[in-house]
Parts: sequence; structure tokens; C-alpha cells
Amino acid sequence: MKFRLPKISLWPKFIKRSIPKTLWGRALLIIVLPVALMQFAVTWAFFDMHWETVTARLSEGLVGDIVWAVDAYEADPTTQNMTRISEQAQKAMQLSIVYQPHKALPERRRPNPWAALDRSLKRALQNQLDDPFWFDTTRYAGAVDIRVQVDGGVMRIIAPRERAFATRAHIFILWMGGATFFLTTISVLFIRNQVRAIERLARAAEAFGKGEDDPGFKPYGAAEVRAAAHAFLKMKARIQRHIEQRTTLLASVSHDLRTPLTRLKLELAMAPQDTATERMKQDVSEMAYMIDEYLAFARGEMQDTQDDVSINGLLAALNDSIERSGHKLKLSPLSEDVTISAREMGLQRALTNLIMNGFHHAKIVAVSAEVEVKATINKTGGPARLLHIYVDDDGPGIAPDKREDAMKAFSRLDESRNQNVKGVGLGLSIAHDIIRGHGGELVLDQSPLGGLRADIRLPVA
Repeated sequence: MKFRLPKISLWPKFIKRSIPKTLWGRALLIIVLPVALMQFAVTWAFFDMHWETVTARLSEGLVGDIVWAVDAYEADPTTQNMTRISEQAQKAMQLSIVYQPHKALPERRRPNPWAALDRSLKRALQNQLDDPFWFDTTRYAGAVDIRVQVDGGVMRIIAPRERAFATRAHIFILWMGGATFFLTTISVLFIRNQVRAIERLARAAEAFGKGEDDPGFKPYGAAEVRAAAHAFLKMKARIQRHIEQRTTLLASVSHDLRTPLTRLKLELAMAPQDTATERMKQDVSEMAYMIDEYLAFARGEMQDTQDDVSINGLLAALNDSIERSGHKLKLSPLSEDVTISAREMGLQRALTNLIMNGFHHAKIVAVSAEVEVKATINKTGGPARLLHIYVDDDGPGIAPDKREDAMKAFSRLDESRNQNVKGVGLGLSIAHDIIRGHGGELVLDQSPLGGLRADIRLPVA
């Protein structure tokens, strides 16, 4: 029994990899490829069916005149006959014929880049002329040099190039190529204008996803693109209205709950201080903390403004804040500082949540940063760069199958990272939302310290 390997077709994979990935590239390919194929087909048909046929007929006619001159001279090989033949050939056939006594044919001939010209003329000479011959189509720009071996010497014929070849073929190609280039340029401009509308819609959607606004965005382009842009603007307005309503609602609830909580704090402060009173104070404090976290989660970072942020400056300010809270942070900043466009307060809140989450479950928390240079190209034409900010701890960590759930809102992991920690399960969720709002991602992994690593990945312009 023979073992046969499965057949794997590489051709579809090659085509898939070769096709442009962008809409602009594919639209351009749709226009240019059929035009190029049509140009090739028309040019091939023209040269194969028309140009070569005309050239062959012209070559045959020229060679027929040469055969007449050779036969006429060989019938009467005298000087007077040669003079008469030359005069008739010059007058009636535009041929310059000179008899060179005691000469031999050249041994070499320079090749012609247009081999089809030489093939046509050589075929006609071989078919009609019995005497040895030599020709050159490259020495003179407007003439063809043909030499025939006759008795006693060589008969040299200089013929106009138009008599041997169809010399106006390039005019046809020039007109066809010029017209195609002109029409293709117009098509490219129209396609570019339509693709630009889609690109602007994509940029507006990306900016909205990062919490930014593009006031200059207006629907334009084809009807379908305008319809998509209008639908995006309506969706954007609904989402913004929903966020504002949610924020207003929770702000009102927070304000309304703070008042009775404040009264409870005052009453507990004035009440006799015993164990029950202390427990009630602790419950009231946790309730206030929960309200603050709910409100922070609802508001997100929509009110923060986008600005250029120095990463080393941000990490230094974060280290000072952590030290004032009574913790010691191991900080490793970038060797060469980079600046990214971000909402500084939001990014600082996300890092603070991750760092404090580490201190709640571990003794050592380390923050480091590095810049990864990607193989892809960014919008400015340079190599794309990705900023990594690592938050590592030596705590119990999170099991790999629960890391995704840990970043969901109100998710609390009871087995490992929930010992004696107050909260409502919003720390990682808030950090995750903030980082995604900056166009990045938060990845949880195993830390070199033995605990959990939070890898914050942000694009660098």
C-alpha cells in the first residue's frame, strides 16, 4: 500500500497573499489589471495579425526589387548595365545600388533588439534570393543595408527603412498608451476620492472609540458611504446620550446617598464608641467606597482631554503618588523617553488601579516599560512602535482560564486574589476600559516575580 501525501495547492495562498489588503489597493487593482490585460491583448493582436503581416509584405516587395537588380546585372555584368540599373532603381524604387568589385560579404552582423524585423527581412531574402547575402538594420537610422554576393564582387543596396518595415507602429502604441494613461488617471482620482470618504469615516469611528471627537467630520462621497456616515453619527449620538444619562443618573444617586451616609457618620461619631459602633463605621466607609467606584466606572474617562504625555514623567508622578500612600514601588523607566497622545488622568488611574491591586495581593510590585519596534509601517511611513508598560507582583496570580473573566465588570476571584480586600470588582474593568479607549489592550500573564503580570500595550505615534 502506497502512502500518498495530501495535495496542497500553493497557488490560491500565493494569490491571497499578493492581493492588496486595503480598499484603495484593491479598487486600483480592479481598474488597472483589466486595462493592462486589454492593452496586452490588443498589442499582441496588432503585432501578430497586422504589423507582422504588413512588414512581411513590405520585405517581400523590397526583396523582389533586389532580385530584379541582381538578375539584371548577372544577365549583363558590365559597367554600363550596372549604371543603368542603379539609375532605374534610384528613380523608380528609391534604392541606392553600388557595385563593389573584389569585395566579400561581412562575416558578422550586429543584432537588432527588435528581432521580428530581422526575421521578416531574412525570411524574404532566403525565399526569393539564391545568391549569398548579408544585411544590417541597425547601422543607419532611416535605411537598411543589404549586400548580395555576385560574380566579381558585392552589390550593395541601401533601401529606405519604410520600404522594409512598417515604421509607424509605435504611433499606434503611443496613442493607445497615452489614452489609457489619461483615462486611468481620471479613474484613480475618482477612486481615491471615494476611498478617502471611507478612510475619514474609519478615523472618526476610531477617534470616537478612544473617547475623542472629530467636529470636522461630515458625510460625503458615494450614496452608500454617506448612508453609513449618517448611521454612524446617529449611533454616536445615541451612545453619547446613553453615557450622559448613565453618568447623570449615577451622579444623582451618589449625591443622594452621600447625604444619608454623612448623617450616619455624624450619628455614629456622636454615639457611644463600642465594638458595634466600630463595625457600623466600617460598613458605612465601605458603602462610600462602593459608591465612588460605581461612579468612576460609569463616568469612565470621557471628561478627560487628550494631550501629549511623557511616559517617564507619568511613571515618576505615579511613583510619587504611590509612595505617599505608604507603598514602595520598584520602578524601571524607559532608557529613552517617548511621548504618546493620551488622557493623562485616565492613564494614571488605570495604572494606579493595577498597582494598588498588586499591593492588595502581594508584597512586591514592580513597574517597567519598553518600546517594541514592529515590522509593520505606521501612518507616517516609519516602523510602527508599541509601548509596553508591565505591572508585576509576587502574589498568588490568576489562573490562565480566569484571566479573561477577571477583566469583566463586578468580577471577583475568590480562590486566590480576594483575601481581605475591599472592592466591587471594578479595578481591572476600569483599567481595561481606559486602555482600550486609548487604542491599546491589557493582557494578563505570568509575572517573572511569580505572581501576575499586567501588560499594558499602547501604540506610539
